[in-house]
Amino acid sequence: MTRNPPGELPPERARLASALRELKTATGLSLAALATKTTFSKSSWERYLNGKTLPPRRAVQELCRLAGEPEERCLALWELAESEWSGRAAAPRTVEDTDPEATARTGLPEAETGRPAGRGRLMAVLASVCALAAGGLSVALVLLAGQSGDSRPSPPPTSAPAPRCRGATCEGKSPMTMKCGVTPLTLASHRTASGAHLELRYSDTCEAGWARMWSTRIGDRLELNRAGGGHPHSAEITDGVAAQSYVFTPMTEARPGTTVRACFRPVRAGARECFEARVRFRPRP
Repeated sequence: MTRNPPGELPPERARLASALRELKTATGLSLAALATKTTFSKSSWERYLNGKTLPPRRAVQELCRLAGEPEERCLALWELAESEWSGRAAAPRTVEDTDPEATARTGLPEAETGRPAGRGRLMAVLASVCALAAGGLSVALVLLAGQSGDSRPSPPPTSAPAPRCRGATCEGKSPMTMKCGVTPLTLASHRTASGAHLELRYSDTCEAGWARMWSTRIGDRLELNRAGGGHPHSAEITDGVAAQSYVFTPMTEARPGTTVRACFRPVRAGARECFEARVRFRPRP
């Protein structure tokens, strides 16, 4: 088994911790507030977010719920980290398993990739999650029951944190930092020729849009702009941890009727791929 230098996290755990920190930022909650809204303590969350301890599966699911994000991606990262933590990762691997780029590409449900990911148990978990979700069933009680060892009941759903910007004041700012990344709309999705996944996202409370990517390679770049003007914003994959996580562009003002456009520039030879979407009017409740 390859050992990491003292104080350095294994890459599987580092990727999971990075994804969890992004979700915490999206919730706008402090560690103390996070403890009151979940079944885990403040000290537990501190260890989970820093990668000191592998979180229970249930903790990952609860954090995804609070951040308004789908849980499949983080559960896949959790499965890889749990495999490393338990020692199962030391088992013989295929070439695909040892290739960071192949791992990034195959950390997706088999239905999306059209081929196995090289880790049978990981794909079985993902297939179960996706199948149950597609049927409109709740998988939280099936997959997560009894994982935390905490007898406290699950807390009721909480209201989203108030955004910190709106319209033009969101220009060039992070959707997570500004609390615009909670319960956003997906305007459009795109799968690139290299296997990266892209989405155009929008917050009607912030009246701003952004783009995000995952299953990427180091050096991939995503650009965002809006029709009719505005300064373009971009995000680039700088390391392996980022390649395994959601990476967001800064926001651009996007009121109803605005068309936003994202363009993906792969690090390897390949044509630039662009897609766009128009923000539709939504009646206020």
